[in-house]
Amino acid sequence: QVLLLESGGGLVQVGGSLRLSCAASGSTLSSYAMAWFRQAPGKEREFVARIRWSGGSTDYADSVKGRFTISGDNAKNTLYLQMNSLKPEDTAVYYCALMLRSGTLWNYWGQGTQVTVSL
Repeated sequence: QVLLLESGGGLVQVGGSLRLSCAASGSTLSSYAMAWFRQAPGKEREFVARIRWSGGSTDYADSVKGRFTISGDNAKNTLYLQMNSLKPEDTAVYYCALMLRSGTLWNYWGQGTQVTVSL
């Protein structure tokens, strides 16, 4: 029904920047919100940022607030995550997710894209 495909990950130096993209295809007209999550090896998946389509309200994890910016382009049906001032602890596989209706359940997930921050 809905396919999410992340891209833009890669290697970057400490303090550098990356922009992740998540292209959504399928039945996404009724989506309520989208978000980015990340998971480092041996750790549980954690919330990074969320955007609500109504008004574009955003929320961020404390660890990324002020450094990351989530945005969406309805015309292109694409979600973005601009990551600045990257730190080693940002190293993880980043996933995008889609919520069809207001609530707490993320209905669809992408396959993930690797972000590695090092010198």
